[in-house]
This record gives sequence, structure tokens and C-alpha cells, in this order.
Amino acid sequence: MRIGIIALMHESNTFLATPTTLADFERESLLTGEAITARWADSPHEIGGFIEGLREAGETPVPLLAAWAMPGGAVAADAFDTMLETALRELDQAGPLDGLLVAPHGAGVSEQHRDMDGHWLSLVRERVGAEMPIIATMDAHTNLSQRMIDACDANIAYRSNPHLDQRQIGLQAAALMVRTVRGEVRPTQAASFPAITINIEKQTTLDPPCLPMYEFADAMLKRPGLLANSVVLGFPYADVPEMGTSFIVVTDDDQGLARSCVDELAAYLLAHREDFVAHLISVEEAVDTAVRSPQPVCLLDMGDNVGGGSPADSTHLAHALDERGVARSFVCLYDAESVQQAEAGGVGAQLTLKMGGKTDDLHGAPLERRVTVRGIYDGEYREPKVRHGGRSWGTMGRTAVVETERGLTVQLTSVRNAPFSIQHICCCDLDPGSFAVLVAKGVIAPAAAFSEVCQTMIRVNTPGVTSADLTHFDYQHRRKPLFPLER
Repeated sequence: MRIGIIALMHESNTFLATPTTLADFERESLLTGEAITARWADSPHEIGGFIEGLREAGETPVPLLAAWAMPGGAVAADAFDTMLETALRELDQAGPLDGLLVAPHGAGVSEQHRDMDGHWLSLVRERVGAEMPIIATMDAHTNLSQRMIDACDANIAYRSNPHLDQRQIGLQAAALMVRTVRGEVRPTQAASFPAITINIEKQTTLDPPCLPMYEFADAMLKRPGLLANSVVLGFPYADVPEMGTSFIVVTDDDQGLARSCVDELAAYLLAHREDFVAHLISVEEAVDTAVRSPQPVCLLDMGDNVGGGSPADSTHLAHALDERGVARSFVCLYDAESVQQAEAGGVGAQLTLKMGGKTDDLHGAPLERRVTVRGIYDGEYREPKVRHGGRSWGTMGRTAVVETERGLTVQLTSVRNAPFSIQHICCCDLDPGSFAVLVAKGVIAPAAAFSEVCQTMIRVNTPGVTSADLTHFDYQHRRKPLFPLER
């Protein structure tokens, strides 16, 4: 049995003007063939799960494409065309295949296709024909479309947020593929699309309201005939008709069972929808709470959620902490210009920098301060533990660490960095546990790493392109009505 593997993954924020380019994919992962195995086989990612699951079953994985870039603006048209052409070429040249394991993100948007994932999955289906089984894994932040469902025999989303189960989901998909090709099961699925969007602030699966919803879905899996089900939380920063929460149920050749079960999941959300409305905390309230709470405290900068595509240079919390004189505080800002100036000055130099706030006017004014340069680093790090996103490495480019006169430590990076690993701090000779307050630019994802250090986590309603207050966004394409934006 030879099973092809295609991953084309991007979480696209359509409220960003700058597109995600081919160079952005090349910086992270744009690989074919055995280079995929070398990079991803041992990672906590679903690609690693695909490869391990097939090998354990005595079958042959055939890696074709692994494309992934840091969340950002819509994928540039030429970048998407190039990657799609590569995927189809590799597919054509792969020789006889018995099935395909595919990994779309589910919230991908390109400049020419709002349903980017539905588009490329449909083209792959056309290429291989109706009989070849295609099984997809998807991010829990998918904005699910009927095209994604129609193109695949089964779609399975991550069940944890932070996403710590990606490899396990890959193993599950591989096992289902093996059973399907061997004729043991016939995956049949249905999806439901209730007119509800779960606020990003409520999307952790570790606590209510999501925890009991997932427990309800877990209990459903005990019913005879069910192969899988998925709660698909949705991604509110992609302005697409599919934006919102959805559900998938996969059965063994029983469409009626799939439909009745998926409707039950949708009914659960409808009945509990008020529980999923956000509770938003202002910057001022968050800082007040932080100085009174058990420390270290992690302030989660929701408006500059790098995992949702934001610029990583918001200064709202940096200003608040430094102006309040909250000593032993930490923030990371993307600012290549300031890195160059700090490096030119050298370790120990004292100079005035205008840090962050350079992408646009939405994310705060630059933090202009007299600082001391504490260190210059290459910004490369490895993560030995399972973390959100499934990667075991990271790069920040040339990185400078500076300290303001009031005791705010600022890590300045040349490349945007999503704080999924606390190693991005450790690699610069800093001890995360030595800080009273740390800012992490995210909502749920950083918790997997920062909770090992921080006693208190506070999600902060900061302005930005990933604001948790969805009333700030000028949606043009989403469904209406969509709870809670319309009631």
C-alpha cells in the first residue's frame, strides 16, 4: 500500500494588507519528497503522525509536498499557484497510489480564492478520481466549507487548543486510511454549519465552555458505527462566507447516522451559545490585576496574536507596563530596525530606541526609551516538548535583548515569532521564571508553554488585527446573521 501525503497549510488573516509570499513559505517549510521526512517525521505534527502510522501498519508513506508558513495575510496569488502546481506535479509523478492523506489548515485564503483549502482539495480530488480515498486532518480553527467535505472521504480536526494532539490526529487519520484501503470500513461523513462563531477568547479546550462540549463529543464516539467526530471552532480573522463554528461526524457507511449525530452536536452549541460570548479585560484592568496576582503573570496580548497573523510589534502592553514601572517585565517585539541599531551599539551600550509599533497605527506607537543592550543572539531555538503548532524549531533572526531604565526587558527580533515555545526566551540567556510579568502575543496557544512558568494567565483585550472584540472588524463576506454579532 502506497499512500501519498500532501500538506498545504496557512492560517490567513484577511484584515492584513500585506500578503503571505512564497518566500514566507520557503523560510518555514516548502519541501517535497524525502526532505519532508527529514524535517517532519519526528515532529509533533500530523505529518509525523501520518508517516509513523503508515509505517507501523507496514505500509509505505509517499511524501509529496509539505508547505507551511507563519500565519499572516492572504496567500499571494503567485505563491499559491506555485505550490498547487508543485503538489499536482508531485502527485502525477508519484506512481500508483492507494490513497492520500492531506493536511490543509482549513483557514487558508489566497488572493484569488477565499476558500483556498476547498479549492486545492477539489483539484486534488479531480486529479485522482472518485474512487481513491482521501482523508484530511484540519486545524480546529478551520472555517469549514462544503467543498472541503465533498473532496474528502473523512475530515478530522484537532481536538485540543492549544493544539497538542496534532501527531495523534495524524496517527488516527493514518489508521483510518489503512482500514479504508483494506476494505474494513467505508468512511461516510456529514457536516453542520450553525450560524454561530465562538469567540477566540473562549476557545481553550482545557476549561469551560469548550471542555464540556468536547466531552459531549467524546461520549458520542462510543456509539456503534462512529469512526470520528470533530468540533471545528472556526477562525474569525478570515472574512469568508464559511467563517464560524462547525461540526463533522464520520461513520462507517451510514449517512443517516452521520447526519443525526452532527445535528446533535450543532444543537448542543445552539443551546449553550451564550456561554461562548467573550469576557473582555482592558489593558489597564489587566495590568492592575497582574501586579496583585501570584507571579510570574502571563499577559496574553490578544490583539497581537501572532498565531492569528498579527504583526508581532504591538506596544500597548509594553507602554502600560513601563509607564507603570512594573519592574522585571518582559515583552518581545518584531523590529528589525531596532535590532540593527542595538547590534551596532554593541553589548553594554546605552542608546535611545524607538521599538515596535512600526507596522501600522493600530498596534500602538513606538516605545521610545533609553535602553541598555544586554545581548545579541542568532535567534535560533529548539523545542524538545510537544507544543502548539507541532513544530520543534523556531527562528527569530538576529535578536537583541535590551532593558529600559524602569526594568522592562524587551526582546527585539528580525523575524516575526509566535510564542508557542518558551525556548524563544531561554535561547537569549534569559530565565522566564525570573520575571514578574511576561507578555505573550497570543490567546490560547502560548499557554501550553507559559503555564509551566506562570502562575497566572490573563487574556487582554488589546487593539489589533486579531482583536477579540469582533465588532471592530468591517466584514464584507461573512454570513449574516451570525451569533453573537447578530442576535
